[in-house]
Amino acid sequence: MRRVRADADHLRESVALLRAAAAQPAAPRRPDLVAIPDTPYDNSLWTDSDDEGLGARDRHAP
Repeated sequence: MRRVRADADHLRESVALLRAAAAQPAAPRRPDLVAIPDTPYDNSLWTDSDDEGLGARDRHAP
């Protein structure tokens, strides 16, 4: 009988948690998708960057 009482208490707690979760507002709406064009990027965007992970331009990668 103690086991049945403990299980019933556990179920009551679970139902209370579910009710509390259902009462909370829904998650914020996801933003709309942004279309990214297939056209190549302007090469002038990359003039001040290195080829990270590829080594220096005048040397071979390790």
